[in-house]
Amino acid sequence: MKEAESNVIKGAIFDVDGTLLDSMEIWENAGARYLRGIGIVPEENLSEILYPMTMAEGAAYVKERYSLSAPLDGIIQGVLDAVRDFYFYEVRLKPGVKEFLAGMEKRGILMAAATASYREHIEATFRRLGIGGYFGRIFTCAEVGAGKRYPLIYEKAAEYLGAKPGELLVFEDVLYAVETAKRAGFRTVGVYDRFSAGETEKIKRRADVYAEKLTEELAESLCGKQREKEVKL
Repeated sequence: MKEAESNVIKGAIFDVDGTLLDSMEIWENAGARYLRGIGIVPEENLSEILYPMTMAEGAAYVKERYSLSAPLDGIIQGVLDAVRDFYFYEVRLKPGVKEFLAGMEKRGILMAAATASYREHIEATFRRLGIGGYFGRIFTCAEVGAGKRYPLIYEKAAEYLGAKPGELLVFEDVLYAVETAKRAGFRTVGVYDRFSAGETEKIKRRADVYAEKLTEELAESLCGKQREKEVKL
């Protein structure tokens, strides 16, 4: 783990997919899941074909390639239902996450989530996995009106947490989000995820701290010198 310069830490903002949840696979495999759900075996490289397409373009490709009778909006809804079911019933926490969040809470760190996913998906997942109580609020890119190439979602979370960017940790698993938070003045923690492994070395260089996974030991390392709910990193 790379050390960051000293600063008072009052709270933390967490990305969800790839940081807390082992969920990135659904965004690569949703089309294939939909096809299997209607009894069709997808081609092996379907995810690679669909990845650069919009939802509408992907639906059009699947409809033509597999001679589907369903209308395009029905295919799109079927894919969205597959994504929803994954979050509601299947997705799991990444190893160590629950212990890490408990460790942060024990040390008086206020926490918020910042996600590009649908609110209902994340709320249902957090309830099922027993981590909803750690977060005072969930912020979504759709609701704030900007994706993570812009700092708005982090700034809204900081306002909610009542702290300045330099007093907050932002946990992210992808390079562009780490860079966005960093440019906005937040302290950044890069977290390894297998789906962004190709960016690992760049994330290590850009983030203030890099972690292979979130563990209680990491919470101790980040927040072990807490006094009166002020943490020095």
